[in-house]
Amino acid sequence: MATEERSEETTVSDRGMVTIPADLRQRLDIEPGDKLRWTTDDSGALSVEIVHQREGVFDDFEPVDAGETNAVEAEAEFGGE
Repeated sequence: MATEERSEETTVSDRGMVTIPADLRQRLDIEPGDKLRWTTDDSGALSVEIVHQREGVFDDFEPVDAGETNAVEAEAEFGGE
């Protein structure tokens, strides 16, 4: 299946900042804290790679009791991070 190429334009601010258009942020799942890796080749072509930096990567895991503490009770008492 061929991928559709889309383009968007943004303006560089006087401080060198750009805004990623909302449509691109949503489609590419870019969230606050993610990093972008900027690369150029010898001809000056620019590419950008998304480096996801998600906090709380273990937030979706259920607590497991390893026998020394009751993780389920500890989470109920102290809450998740």
